[in-house]
Amino acid sequence: MAEKANGYQFTNTNKWETRQLVTMALLCAIGVLLSFIEFPLLPGATWLKYDASAMPAMVCGFAYGPAAGLSVGIIGAVIHGIMLGDFSGAVMNIIVVTGYILPAALVYKKVHNFKGAIVGLVISSVCATLAAILGNLIITPAWLGVPMDAVIAMIIPILTPFNLLKALLNSVLTLIVYKSISNLITPKKKQIKGK
Repeated sequence: MAEKANGYQFTNTNKWETRQLVTMALLCAIGVLLSFIEFPLLPGATWLKYDASAMPAMVCGFAYGPAAGLSVGIIGAVIHGIMLGDFSGAVMNIIVVTGYILPAALVYKKVHNFKGAIVGLVISSVCATLAAILGNLIITPAWLGVPMDAVIAMIIPILTPFNLLKALLNSVLTLIVYKSISNLITPKKKQIKGK
């Protein structure tokens, strides 16, 4: 929007509006809080714990686009890592969050309906699982000292099912939450009926 002041014309070049930035900050804070509520999903692999911290970032990605969703997810992962003093965990979270949020937000931006959301979340679940496996192959031996052959042995029986289940739970929560709050966080002019 252009405004005139003292004979000069000013144009707001900010990509994100104030309301959107406040909503993103709120979703980021919710994501950080959710990152501390965690529990194991697989018996025998209790060190792998699920938390719903990616869900607010995905909601943001659906509402405001891939850049906004990634910003919320990455900032949340960094804050969690700083609070726990866990650099390797933060790096791993950033890799997985990027693999999870980016594909779905891009698909939903192009196909802005329920089918687009489902297709995007399915693609994201696969991408996040692959990103988690890749991250484990790189980070776990390098920073945590776990032998590479032990990591490779965990890919099929532990890492793949855990990460697919984690992505599925985050996707279901995203669909429920986004449907419930989309009209509250999306400006009226950008709302789409029945979506």
